[in-house]
Amino acid sequence: MIRSFVLAPVLAFVASVAVPAMVLAQVPASASANDPYYKAGEAALARQIAVVPNTGKAKNVILFLGDGMGISTVTAGRIYDGQQKGVDGESNSLAFEKLSYSALSKTYSHDTQVTDSAAGITAIMTGVKTRNKIIGLTGAAIGEKCETEKGHSVETLAELAKANGRAAGVVTTTRVTHATPAGAYAHTAYRDWEGDSDMPVEAIQGGCKDIARQLIEAPDALRLDVVMGGGRSRFLPDGKEVGKRADGRDLTAEWLKAEGANSSYVTTVDQLKAIPADTRHVLGLFAPEHLPYEVERPVLGQGVPTLAQMATSAIDVLSKNPNGYFLLVEGGKIDMGSHLGNAKRTLTETVEFSKAIEAVLAKVDLKDTLVVVTADHSHGLVISGYAARNAPILGLAGNEGEPILAGDGKAYTTLMFATGPGGPEGADTRRDPAKEDVDDIDYHQQAVANLPSAAHSGEDVGVFADGPQAFLLRGVVEESYIFQVMRHAFGFDAPKKR
Repeated sequence: MIRSFVLAPVLAFVASVAVPAMVLAQVPASASANDPYYKAGEAALARQIAVVPNTGKAKNVILFLGDGMGISTVTAGRIYDGQQKGVDGESNSLAFEKLSYSALSKTYSHDTQVTDSAAGITAIMTGVKTRNKIIGLTGAAIGEKCETEKGHSVETLAELAKANGRAAGVVTTTRVTHATPAGAYAHTAYRDWEGDSDMPVEAIQGGCKDIARQLIEAPDALRLDVVMGGGRSRFLPDGKEVGKRADGRDLTAEWLKAEGANSSYVTTVDQLKAIPADTRHVLGLFAPEHLPYEVERPVLGQGVPTLAQMATSAIDVLSKNPNGYFLLVEGGKIDMGSHLGNAKRTLTETVEFSKAIEAVLAKVDLKDTLVVVTADHSHGLVISGYAARNAPILGLAGNEGEPILAGDGKAYTTLMFATGPGGPEGADTRRDPAKEDVDDIDYHQQAVANLPSAAHSGEDVGVFADGPQAFLLRGVVEESYIFQVMRHAFGFDAPKKR
């Protein structure tokens, strides 16, 4: 065999030799011209050539955060989406994959190789990497240590937007006090201090506030205009409806009083649709805890708006501010499906996330609106060979229609997790997925190591963007850099440490 390092100088020499026009004319016609892949590539090239970087300033910035949405989840999600639509899944594209610019984001936190959502959203929303479990504070703060909060708060992009006369909001499929949505407004040494009943006595006595209180008690000039998701229990007193607050306070009533006229507190999709046209502030708490998974909507989701409905309603309200707005939209249950080791939930949530992005893109003008889509971290989902083209992505790996058997004589699924509930327990032998209903909504994909909740993973995640200054999101970047691009697009000065 001739080694490549021997051929390289020869090929370089041949390439440098001028080829007479007559010889070029004798080159036979290539089959490439009629090949569908080749033609699709030509069309994609033409689209990219036509893209002109938008160097203007953004009136609005919308950040879509697919929690736990790693590259494998995006790939599997696009295939699943296509197969659900009856088209070729492998060549399908999710809504955000069609945006003009993309990059990879390095997601490690201040203290770990693999970040959690608290540190991840802090990096994206403040430009500062911090420790896992911590929200809105520098890495000098220590997890669960109330006394370390003082002097280490960092301003979020939502707070900067409010301080500069814009509106700001958060929409999520989780509790609105959960790590990612809290990253827009909270500053806490522990992400799980969502309500006062979640806090130890010494933290309360030390002057630390639970996350729900921080949302409601923010200064008028900084308080979010729109908040939608779940988590009603953290706002209501114990004994009232689903309330869990130990301090006896009804934070929903306090929010309405603080916001005054043109404000709406809603708990159902019908109420959301019926808010007055002049509404400028909305608190929508549509479930006691997290919102239900989309696969559960027929049973548990009655009266609960979709992510697309919440996001578009939020834009309708926020856009009443003539100066513009910032909006964070989280597909939070993508992550939760993966923690369960349940790929069907992961993929259906990814598709719903894409639908929300599609709905928003239909409402906004990318001439003055920067749209950024990314994830805070990845998950241990893998896509293993060698299923046939168009084979169900939730099915078995195979070759020419026959399942591929592993060394133990059993089949394996195309999608698996590194860790999670699907891992072997003790000396148990591996289950045979060929004898299981792998399409069941409660099926746990197999994993290498058994954990009650699958662990995050640390590889880079995708960033997809379009609109003013989106061209700055390219290459491999730090997760905290995403904040800098959004801040620059708004034209804001660098924030000051509190």
